[in-house]
Amino acid sequence: MMLSRRAMFGVTAAALALPHVAAAQTLTTLAVAGVPEDSITPVLYGVQSGLYKRNGLDVQVTPERSGPAITAGVAGGAYQIGKSSITPLIQAHAKGLPLVIIAPAGVYTSAAPIDGMFVRADSPIKTAADLNGKTFGVYGIGDIYTISARTWMEKNGGDPASLKFVELPISAMVEAIATGRVDAGSMNEPAVEVALGSPRLRLLTHPLMAIAPRWLYTAWFAATDYATAHRPVMDAFARATRDAAIFCNAHHDQTVDLISNFTSVDAGTVRKMTRVEQGITLDPKLVQPVIDEMAKSRAIDKAFDARELFLR
Repeated sequence: MMLSRRAMFGVTAAALALPHVAAAQTLTTLAVAGVPEDSITPVLYGVQSGLYKRNGLDVQVTPERSGPAITAGVAGGAYQIGKSSITPLIQAHAKGLPLVIIAPAGVYTSAAPIDGMFVRADSPIKTAADLNGKTFGVYGIGDIYTISARTWMEKNGGDPASLKFVELPISAMVEAIATGRVDAGSMNEPAVEVALGSPRLRLLTHPLMAIAPRWLYTAWFAATDYATAHRPVMDAFARATRDAAIFCNAHHDQTVDLISNFTSVDAGTVRKMTRVEQGITLDPKLVQPVIDEMAKSRAIDKAFDARELFLR
């Protein structure tokens, strides 16, 4: 079962600080939120290893249910930094909301897909057209799973306008599909590995591939005013997160327990799942395909240059 909001597994820098860090050091506290999935692993490692403390930061991590909820939390000041799928950030920018990306998180690659669209094992749904008029579970309305489902439908002969989206917490997605509460739903690791292990579910497709072969699917962001006024803090967070991401990409085995504890998915499942490529640099070429697809599907009024999303 996944974690509830502000659950006991929320990781704090104070609880995991390394003993050699000087207690007298003045640290900037950052309230950080993210959906409990693999692209949050570098921040969990950065807390555990002391990377953030060595960069002058006391990072306190809270699990949240969806990217849109985190976006609202950052915009409202509940969090200084959030991790979201890229689509709510694109939508926020298109609406003129002052949010900026400060660091990359998870990079999606079709060579090692970490997503899945699932239906019941005995479902008659086998094609995009079969999904016409059906109910579809996503983590947040308008999130990357909403956009990718519509894009996959359109590219494969379905009618994306006919889908009826239902917002569900990560922990409820597998059961909602298995019991018929929704006809289909999308999820990513580690929930995908749980779904693949269930005899009640069947993998239909990897919908995120419909966006592009490789792209940035999650990112760390902040309110523009806060990020601008605290640029050294943003730079310190980005620097430490990059170092943590480099480690995580090269040491999957050493981060299993971090993910398991934060998501409440057992360590054996985490070891078997496809691991996310953690982003190292902010590249507009990895964001532009998402913006373009969202404009095509009219999720936003028009496309724009991806560099507009980045803290400058």
